[in-house]
Amino acid sequence: MIEYELHQVRAGELRRRAEYERLVREALRGRRAARRATAARRRAGRESPCDTGCPGRHRQPRTA
Repeated sequence: MIEYELHQVRAGELRRRAEYERLVREALRGRRAARRATAARRRAGRESPCDTGCPGRHRQPRTA
């Protein structure tokens, strides 16, 4: 009986760990999707990373 109970405990732990890892992967997928959506909006020109509204081209300052 002890072996059966140990098996049940280990199986339960494995199930809980698998569920936790699935949740972690799902959270990572969501964050990646949000980053990709932000990058796509920037590439489309709707959201510019600079204050002046330039289309993403960063120029070097002029030398004196």
